[in-house]
Amino acid sequence: MNQLPKWYFPVTIAALLWNLVGVGAFMSDVLLTAEDVAKMSADQQALYASRPTWAVAATGVAVWGGALGSLGLILRRRWALPLLSASLIGLVVQDVAMFVLSDVLKVYGSVVLGLQGLVLAIAVALLWFARVANAKGWLR
Repeated sequence: MNQLPKWYFPVTIAALLWNLVGVGAFMSDVLLTAEDVAKMSADQQALYASRPTWAVAATGVAVWGGALGSLGLILRRRWALPLLSASLIGLVVQDVAMFVLSDVLKVYGSVVLGLQGLVLAIAVALLWFARVANAKGWLR
């Protein structure tokens, strides 16, 4: 096994914290009450109501897979790879629903495109990092 670089754990801990923010956002979204939804604009309510169940499930796979995969990286386990792969796939499915099948850009503007682009870039980077870590023998 190659020796771990000093930056390994700070990077993996930052990855877990990032993904836990996503879990928090997801849980806040799925636990919205009728009163919470009523406070949204009419366009936001329509967008929220029109989301297919499979898109919400894909988001769950993305955030929980990312968080558990990041935990796997901290624990230096190979099972981080399939979880981070599932996370990326879930994110792509979510983005298809978001950008192809809905009016999210009309409702929220281009800022959502930038944010989702950042999320996608980090998910790709984490999967790449896990593959490198595995190839270097850092995962067991």
